[in-house]
Amino acid sequence: MSVSEDQGVQPRAAAAATSGIADPAPLGLAAFALTTFLLSAKNANWMSHSSTLAFLGYSFAYGGLCQLLAGMWEFRNRNVFGATAFSSYGAFWIGLGLWVQLVGGGLLAAKDYAAFNHDLGWILLAFLIFNTYMLLMSAQVNLAVFAVFLTLELTELFGAIANFSAGAAATPTGFIQFSGYVGIITAVVAWYTSAAGLANGIGGVIRLPVGKPLLA
Repeated sequence: MSVSEDQGVQPRAAAAATSGIADPAPLGLAAFALTTFLLSAKNANWMSHSSTLAFLGYSFAYGGLCQLLAGMWEFRNRNVFGATAFSSYGAFWIGLGLWVQLVGGGLLAAKDYAAFNHDLGWILLAFLIFNTYMLLMSAQVNLAVFAVFLTLELTELFGAIANFSAGAAATPTGFIQFSGYVGIITAVVAWYTSAAGLANGIGGVIRLPVGKPLLA
């Protein structure tokens, strides 16, 4: 993730000239934000008049594939943080989509809601562990990227607790709805960080601040 302030435009341009590709961070962040928003809106119970599965296709195509590609391009740019973050969360969305298709759907058809909720709890707990050290490392990038990982940390924490405590509930509980609202905030922060990277990377009139690293 090389989203940065004005002073980062020249180093990014030099990196692009060397690697032959542009900064992939705005794409990766946008893909993460949109898919997170769709799933979180479902958890917040905003999608009462829909199938609630709007996130599923985009977990493969946008949150999954586009983030995974962004991660591979970050490897090309020798950005180990961005490569690890985008590749891991791209795989998270692909894995979640596969789990829903191959496992979760069957559990719901069998009305085994407890297993469904606990599976999601374990998935979120595993990524919470990963996200914890990514959160610490993001403090060396900038404030906007740190905010993405901080809100994501809270989303995964509350989501894991909510799914473990949901028991055999077939519909979102109050705590799952709360975690959905936190996820929506995460998506908004990620969209802002994506927009900042895009605006600052263009080098035009529009500039969006991302803040200094907390640890320099």
